[in-house]
Amino acid sequence: MNELKKIRSGGNNPYTEDEKEIIIKNAEKAYGDFLTALQFDWENDPNMCDSPRRVSRMFVREIAKGCYDNPPKITVFDNVDHYDGMVFEGNITVKSMCSHHVLGFIGKACVAYIPDENGKICGLSKLNRVVDFFSRRPQVQENLTTQIHDYLNALIPGNKGIAVVIEAEHMCVKLRGVEHDSSMSTSKLSGLFLEKPEVRKEFYDFLRNTKK
Repeated sequence: MNELKKIRSGGNNPYTEDEKEIIIKNAEKAYGDFLTALQFDWENDPNMCDSPRRVSRMFVREIAKGCYDNPPKITVFDNVDHYDGMVFEGNITVKSMCSHHVLGFIGKACVAYIPDENGKICGLSKLNRVVDFFSRRPQVQENLTTQIHDYLNALIPGNKGIAVVIEAEHMCVKLRGVEHDSSMSTSKLSGLFLEKPEVRKEFYDFLRNTKK
């Protein structure tokens, strides 16, 4: 088998199931070596002896699956009712990890778009799937915000604006360094969300209402 293609942080390269198993097996050995280098007697510890396998499977199958899986199938529909208002969804769960320290950051995303009245609209649950797909990989929050925005912009042709806001708590801040319980907010807006203050205000009013 040819050498598997490498992935940059925040990237995606879909692998076959056989390739994923090869990655898991290689990562299992490497993680065991890592624990040994840290002087853990993991092979003789009943609480750690299966950790290399658990961690490697968890990484590929769960917390970083956005790197290894195909993008979700997203359906868009004709805007038959010619709706030209804002579509907003708040409190979308974000579970990701910082690429600097490979520690988690967890929070919420709020996503909105304005469809063209003769264009396309997106199934509501698909917004959740887009956020989850891009979240499940090591990256910085700024990049995650931009990726979600750009994907939705391409997914909904002819839209009049996309808005994405993410607020999250980072374990690399809470557990190391300054060790503070703070949160980070990022945003990416385009189209009418940037051009018209009243549209931007409507979006942030919706966002504030999700926190009540």
